Amino acid sequence: MKESLSAAEARRIALAAQGFGRPRPTAPGTRQLNIELRRMRALQIDSVNVFARSHYMPLFSRLGPYDTAALDRLLFAPRPPYVEYVAHEAALVPAADWALFGFRMDEMRAKYGTSADGWYQRHREIVDWVRAELAERGPLRPAQIDHDAKQARRGPWWDWDVVKHALEFLWMFGDVAIAGRRGFERRYGLAEHVIPAEVLAAPVSRDEAILELVRRAAEAYGVAGAADLADYWRVRDRRAVTAAAETLVDLGELQRVTVEGWTTGGRPMPAWVHRDARLPRRIEGAALLTPFDPVVWFRDRAERLFDFEYRIEIYTPAAKRRFGYYSLPVLVGDDIVGRVDLKADRAGSTLRVQSAWWEDGRPAHAAELIAGELQAAAEWQQLERISVSDWGDAVDELADALPGAARHDRGAADAVALAPDEPDPLPTIA
Repeated sequence: MKESLSAAEARRIALAAQGFGRPRPTAPGTRQLNIELRRMRALQIDSVNVFARSHYMPLFSRLGPYDTAALDRLLFAPRPPYVEYVAHEAALVPAADWALFGFRMDEMRAKYGTSADGWYQRHREIVDWVRAELAERGPLRPAQIDHDAKQARRGPWWDWDVVKHALEFLWMFGDVAIAGRRGFERRYGLAEHVIPAEVLAAPVSRDEAILELVRRAAEAYGVAGAADLADYWRVRDRRAVTAAAETLVDLGELQRVTVEGWTTGGRPMPAWVHRDARLPRRIEGAALLTPFDPVVWFRDRAERLFDFEYRIEIYTPAAKRRFGYYSLPVLVGDDIVGRVDLKADRAGSTLRVQSAWWEDGRPAHAAELIAGELQAAAEWQQLERISVSDWGDAVDELADALPGAARHDRGAADAVALAPDEPDPLPTIA
């Protein structure tokens, strides 16, 4: 690999490392799902379901339409090969990697579990009771534990939030693991009931874990600066991340590189390229990305790679949104050329393009390629029609490229809610 990369070369390396630029399989199955999950190393989970659950999207972006039930069976079966933890944010990682986050579990316990005035110590009675319930009964959903707590009539603090908080702390500390889901509701079990015994029996030191996590982030990104490598697993110790990267240079796994436009303090940013990184001549095709795809989940990196400023506006009042409630970045070739805000109208069997916007420098054929992705997205979500709104500078071109598409007014902001049988995952406790 060259010692100096242009901005376009860095983009192509990064996208190739994430699985883009390859022909999509005609009928993706479990083997292809596993390949992409291994390539990404982590699959972030988010509760917003306005178009599709966020953890379904990265596989669609890379493989095209696939059977989400096959992914559910792979991820959420009893004793699945993947498990949830705070790996980036809440994310699915191989169960075999559980020990790599032992240092984070220790940090969580030190931060939240030791203070006499903290929630954990003040509620040790219910925490111990919840742990005992899981030990006796095996993995349970929060609603099952909450029901039994109420039946016990133990006091006004035995409420839904207290049960959820107890489970959340036990999960963050590594005492409890996620034993699958029903719908989108987690099932919790003691770690020894979920994680393979050989994994629990082989703890990993903090230094060893950070070295391995940096190794995996470098492979997943292809080319990266220290901030990128740190953010992939949200490791705050930048000095340890940089030291790990230099160790990997000494081992011949990484190579120091400079990238056009990657600067800090007016000087070239230290960066590394993985020894297995590919530099394809071109990246072809198009893809819709979730906000939580590794390609864009670190916003600073997205700006460096694509000159793409991206913020999610779900918490922005409707009247002040620039691009829409939950706009998805759109990749064409090796660049992000726009964003579309999608909503799956299940009752009307319609994929609603709520807004669409161009970035500077889009190729002439961008609308046709994106239209193809929208048609594939509608098929994937089993929606019969597509309707395009009047909001955004890309909507007319997209509508023209979608024969038979309806049009609708922007109108009032749509209320967005999860289905009643698919509650939000537990909140992260700050």
